[in-house]
Amino acid sequence: MIVFEPFLQSIEHPDHRERLTMILQDIQDTFPELEPVIKWNQPMFITHGTYIIGFSVAKAHLAIAPEMACKDKFHDQITQAGYDMTKQLVKMKWTEPAHLDLIRNMVAFNIEDKKDMTAFWR
Repeated sequence: MIVFEPFLQSIEHPDHRERLTMILQDIQDTFPELEPVIKWNQPMFITHGTYIIGFSVAKAHLAIAPEMACKDKFHDQITQAGYDMTKQLVKMKWTEPAHLDLIRNMVAFNIEDKKDMTAFWR
């Protein structure tokens, strides 16, 4: 988590910082094989040089970027969780519960689906 500290400390709202810290820590604890990195000023996890999941902070929400193929696969679960979506992002309002099982499932899917990839993006 050390790699994420400067980014996390830049989040002004303490509750937002705490929520993202909890999510990032959960991913790191659940998937210790993933490498935590900051790219494009966003915390993300990669494996063997390929992107798995990333996050960005907005005033009203935490954006989760699992890539479109993953977002499409989990569309129904994302909708059931009450999260908004754009073409590339899942938007979790700061007031909404963090569905860690859903996030873990998206990460697990991307790890398996991209296990033979050599490029960063799909």
